[in-house]
Amino acid sequence: MTVAARRYRYVGPADVRASVGDFPEGAPIRSPADLDAYLAATDPRDHDEPFTYVIDPGGTLRLAPRRSEHVACAGGGEVLGAGEIAFTAEQDRWVVTEVSNQSTGYCPDPASWMAVADALDRAGVDRPDGFTAAVVFRRCLDCGERNVVRDDDYVCALCGAELPEDVEPRLAAQPSTAQRSP
Repeated sequence: MTVAARRYRYVGPADVRASVGDFPEGAPIRSPADLDAYLAATDPRDHDEPFTYVIDPGGTLRLAPRRSEHVACAGGGEVLGAGEIAFTAEQDRWVVTEVSNQSTGYCPDPASWMAVADALDRAGVDRPDGFTAAVVFRRCLDCGERNVVRDDDYVCALCGAELPEDVEPRLAAQPSTAQRSP
């Protein structure tokens, strides 16, 4: 098993994190049977849109309804990847039709694909060769706003300042808090 070493801590609004304290973690998907059971238990209308997902620090895919916050799906902890994912039934198996790293709470790099691919492979779910929609996040050094970079336009949507082309430290993966000394 090859699990990416990069971990992403929650960088979204503190009030969002506080508001999801009582929500359950996302359902762990470790096999096709787990995915079958999860999808069978969800409202069929939820199958028409992508689900919220995270890859937990152990490399397991966790799913929640799309309207769920990533930080709730992750149980408030660090992740190896996060975004949105959609499935379709093909013959006797589920196949990933859409997958992104769209999570403004964790802002994972496109390089998080390796952790996502590993989790899907271990769960026995067919997948594409990469994100179907990859997102680049940057934090503005002038105003602090988190931004989604579109069309290689590294300009803050809020204040118009130039965004760093390299990953800014506050959005970069951090060492696990479990590995830090007190």
